[in-house]
Amino acid sequence: MNFWRRTLAVARKEVRQLGRDRFTAGMIVGLPAIQLLLFGYAINTDVRHLRAGVADQANTQLSRRLVDDANASQVVDVVLHAQSPQQLEAWLRDGTISVGLAIPRDFERRLALRDRSPAQLLVDGSDPAVQMAARALASLPVSVRRIPRSAPSQPTFELRAYYNPERRSAVQIVPGLIGVILSMTMVLFTAIAIVRERERGNLELLINTPVRTTELMLGKIAPYVVIGMLQTTLILLLGRLAFNVPIRGSLVDLYAAALVFVAASLSLGLLFSTLVSTQMQAFQLTFMSFLPQILMSGFMFPFDGMPRPARLFAEILPLTHFVRLVRALILRGASLGDVSGELWPLAAFFVVTVSIAIARFRKRLD
Repeated sequence: MNFWRRTLAVARKEVRQLGRDRFTAGMIVGLPAIQLLLFGYAINTDVRHLRAGVADQANTQLSRRLVDDANASQVVDVVLHAQSPQQLEAWLRDGTISVGLAIPRDFERRLALRDRSPAQLLVDGSDPAVQMAARALASLPVSVRRIPRSAPSQPTFELRAYYNPERRSAVQIVPGLIGVILSMTMVLFTAIAIVRERERGNLELLINTPVRTTELMLGKIAPYVVIGMLQTTLILLLGRLAFNVPIRGSLVDLYAAALVFVAASLSLGLLFSTLVSTQMQAFQLTFMSFLPQILMSGFMFPFDGMPRPARLFAEILPLTHFVRLVRALILRGASLGDVSGELWPLAAFFVVTVSIAIARFRKRLD
């Protein structure tokens, strides 16, 4: 009897303590509700509306009909028109498009003879989900008159998968894992940085030092920048040795991109450390931010498959831009100049987040 009384007393105390902790109480209801609505709306495994480019060298009524049929399938959205298949390949390399439709000059003759596929489908194979979705277009029917009955049946498109033709999952996953691991560890490290100083009483020492707020913040994240670079090196080595993941781009460009991403992730953790008062709350906030990044960045699910409002929200997340950067640099052999449009949002995120963290921080005890 005493056993149950004591157990219930501890349980009542824990409930009262949770009630006083408004942050945790809010997380109990808010976290599952927000994430259910967000992910249930955004995550879509039925990949649609992939960004596509067209090189229509035939420029005939039938070739234009083929492009219209591809658009009507909703698998792709034709957003760019190229002068040649080589331009489509360049757009695939820098990530401008995911799928390219190459229609040759003798399209109608090929279509009439049916001795080979009359057009080509160029696909960014670095994402197997994109490659699988694009296969639905390979047999897209095109109506044409005077087809010989004896002509063999050929798919409308010859599928050409770039960068990962074997469709090995490791080739797609390992580069993205660099960002996922860095995001998880870097945000967590700095999220508990200021809180740990407060809980240990070390802020009392900092009050009596001439260190300014900006110097304190930057000094806090500096050691973790080195740790982030070491983690990047370790993942690259293991990916190459254990999974034979190729590195087609420049290592200098790759480390430059990783450096900016590490700084952006650290600044986010630093901001979290100014919003909470305990290390447990810092863990909770880090976890809450981690799920949207891993699920909405394009690491697990194709980015183009999400609704437009979800894509706009995901553009704020640092991991979204780094996943594009690292896959372009490692798998597609792009240069940093080719994907510089993904680098500037990371730099802007770092500047804005650090500025907010500095404005919130007060070098004093509450």
